Amino acid sequence: MAQGKKIGVVGATFLVAGNMMGSGVFLLPSSLAKIGTASIWGWLITTAGALLLAFVFAKLGKLAPKAGGPYAYARDWFGPYMGFQTNTIYWFANWIGNVAIPIAAVGYFSYFFPILSQPIPRCIAVLALVWVLSFANVIGPAFVSRVQTVTTSFALIPILGIAIFGWFFFDPAIFKGAYNVSGESNFGAISSAAALTLWAFIGVESASVTAGVVENPEKNVARATLAGVFLAAIAYIASSSVIMGMVPNGELQTSDAPFALAAANAVGGWGGAAVSLCAFVGAAGSLGGWILLTAQSAKAASDDGLFPSIFSKTNKDDVPVKGVLIVAVLMTVAVLVTSTSETASAQFDVITSAAVVLTLLPYIYSCVACYFVVERSHTLVHIGAFWFLTSITVVYCLWAIFGSSGSIVQYAFLFVLFITVFYPFFSEERRRQRGQLPPLDASKAS
Repeated sequence: MAQGKKIGVVGATFLVAGNMMGSGVFLLPSSLAKIGTASIWGWLITTAGALLLAFVFAKLGKLAPKAGGPYAYARDWFGPYMGFQTNTIYWFANWIGNVAIPIAAVGYFSYFFPILSQPIPRCIAVLALVWVLSFANVIGPAFVSRVQTVTTSFALIPILGIAIFGWFFFDPAIFKGAYNVSGESNFGAISSAAALTLWAFIGVESASVTAGVVENPEKNVARATLAGVFLAAIAYIASSSVIMGMVPNGELQTSDAPFALAAANAVGGWGGAAVSLCAFVGAAGSLGGWILLTAQSAKAASDDGLFPSIFSKTNKDDVPVKGVLIVAVLMTVAVLVTSTSETASAQFDVITSAAVVLTLLPYIYSCVACYFVVERSHTLVHIGAFWFLTSITVVYCLWAIFGSSGSIVQYAFLFVLFITVFYPFFSEERRRQRGQLPPLDASKAS
């Protein structure tokens, strides 16, 4: 791809922050209200885990920048099968998780058009956003990056506005009165909150996955990753805390637009309208970045023969158009399957829980790969430090799985086992036997 069409460090930072903030926070206060204000501890723990993950991906981006992110690291350090498994899981997690983004956007737009709170109108509006942003990706990654840089600015308005000015309307009695309403122990409630809040940081690897379209990736991927996570973490903790002290817990649990509800309670209807508009634009804009990330991940695996070849076909601007359209079709199916949920927040909960559990396995593989990358280029002291950090990060990922819904973890485990039956179709050895690849040169192999 021509250098002028690539994404700079500012665009990559907004890609990371936008992929997280545009999708991660706008409906989470309603989901977390079902747990209570104890979820703030979950936010703090998840922030620490996200910063560790950011450090892992920043190091990988600096020492071994590769298009495809987690898939590429699993392929290089664990072999083609693990690469195939990682890409398949990661790809499914991405397009499933993508569905939550337009759901959040439409949830806020229902502030202006209440009919969008009903399942069928909501479904139609969500599908419209999916296809509009999919066609935007056909134009190219630079266009998507410019759009997202603008829309992320809109997303920051309600998040930072509530985080800063909401404290003037904060009621400590409301906050303390709903510490743990989940019916679980405090440990169980915090564990569940940690799993939910991890959704807000899914996207930490965005710059790494799209390294192929980032300028000077050896430096810019690391910078964008750390800066994007730091920006998001501050906004998340402050805004979530203050909303839980502005809106009664029972009211917050059923809201499809919690930021708008908080603003309306504080300053009136005009505040709710302004926040709803900004949240809609921010969430909708982030969908473009996530579709780009999903298509690039599939293309990287397809280029290696570990995913159907259709995903590697590109147009003159190096955009995998067919891959983008396939993702749009699958997202359409997911929207239709989950459209019977009574509220946008209920539909959001199901989608995000599944996406988080599936994403954690590629994250674990990336942590272990980071240790191997560091081992080749650092002293023993640095190697020991990185082993300690990556081990803690892996433990954090496992704990987040523990805090997830048992049924979703069960189905995710079965899915990981099921995709194994498809690997022979992408096995290099099998393709050589069928004559689809040239025979291996024995002299080079030895």
